[in-house]
Amino acid sequence: MILRTSKPVAGGLTRRSLLRGLLGGAAITVGLPPLERFFNESGTAWAAGCEALPRRFGTFFWANGTLPEFWIPTDEGPGFTLPPLLEPFAPLRAKISLVTGTKVLTGNPVAHWSGVGGFLTGRPLITRGGEEYTFAGPTLDQVIAAEVGGETRFRSLQVAVERGQAPISYAGPDAGNPPEASPAELFNRLFGGGFVAPGEDAAPDPKLALRRSVLDAVMGDVASLKPKLGAADARRLDQHLTGIRELERRIARLQEAPPDLAACVRPAAPAAEFPDLEGRPQLRAVNRAMADLTAMALACDQSRVFTYQFHQPVSNALFPEAEMGHHRMTHDEAGSQPGVKAILTQIMSEFAYLLQALDAVQEGDGTLLDHMVVLGTSDCARGRTHGLEDFPILLAGGCCGELRTGVHYRSPSLENASRVPLSLARAMGLRPAAFGGDEGEAREGLSAIEAG
Repeated sequence: MILRTSKPVAGGLTRRSLLRGLLGGAAITVGLPPLERFFNESGTAWAAGCEALPRRFGTFFWANGTLPEFWIPTDEGPGFTLPPLLEPFAPLRAKISLVTGTKVLTGNPVAHWSGVGGFLTGRPLITRGGEEYTFAGPTLDQVIAAEVGGETRFRSLQVAVERGQAPISYAGPDAGNPPEASPAELFNRLFGGGFVAPGEDAAPDPKLALRRSVLDAVMGDVASLKPKLGAADARRLDQHLTGIRELERRIARLQEAPPDLAACVRPAAPAAEFPDLEGRPQLRAVNRAMADLTAMALACDQSRVFTYQFHQPVSNALFPEAEMGHHRMTHDEAGSQPGVKAILTQIMSEFAYLLQALDAVQEGDGTLLDHMVVLGTSDCARGRTHGLEDFPILLAGGCCGELRTGVHYRSPSLENASRVPLSLARAMGLRPAAFGGDEGEAREGLSAIEAG
């Protein structure tokens, strides 16, 4: 057996270093925990809180922006008055916050796509002439999933309501994560083979025995590494390995009995198909099926990170009672655009349904929504102009007390919108020194949304 770290432990140890070994002739690796030596003085402490429950993160995306005059509250601070487009969130008003007045600083060469790509990665879109583009780095969901996704069956989930969407979740350039738009297929993936609900019996999966042996294979590497660490880092490594061992024990328990998750149940299977009705997609019905499945996936700890795409940038989906497709209406409807407002109200109602599904799951003294944060955003501020100033940002959930809720913060100076993703990453327990790069880089979070 050969055991070594990916880099020499003396002097060159980094967060990318791995414990490596061979198991049955196959190379295996185990990542290191966040050791103090990996961070500067401003980033050494990892957030505590939610000790018995995991934190989760979600992105809810809708296309074609908002109508700022109906989106931006007239007052600021806690207890702000809900503007017309936020009225669907009234039952959850104490659990949502709004950030207005920020700007995506990464440029706007590709209308709609530059906004979402720039906001979720903090970097300018990579363009290759014409309409060809790709996101320049991992999106926020994937940054978070890289840290917290390894303890669940699915590192992250990507779902869609409108069919045929291009992804807004990227692991890196040219590495988009296509969303699943079929409730039936999502159900089969989450709750079909491989899932065991509380009280159900299941035959052991022979692949799990190999996974349980991973930690044993790297223990020699651990022994050579620990003398080179300080006392605090040695304790942190022990805690990390204890966590991995607990994961291995949890895998073993899955062979015998499902996890004891009070809110976890196998949901009813959704309809096999949701055909268009008179040329209009059944967005409401699909959304509600997807929202219920997503909430239960998190309740059963199938995943802790998701991206939820209602429809994609430039979508021309034909909504109920609309005279034309959504994107076209944002450009062609005259006046105060009542048709666009009606479409946005429908979208916000469906967003609110997802949040209510999450809030209905009881966990300890709170709810699933209390123990997570959902970032709601779009691809531009106003669909007609494609502008990136006053970028729409709605936050739901307190992430185990790490984030303030029930507040409206309005930036007085078009602050960098990337400050919000940096704060959210830190609320999830990560401690990055920055988010994004180039003109979109943020090295400070937005203190107005942080709990302190």
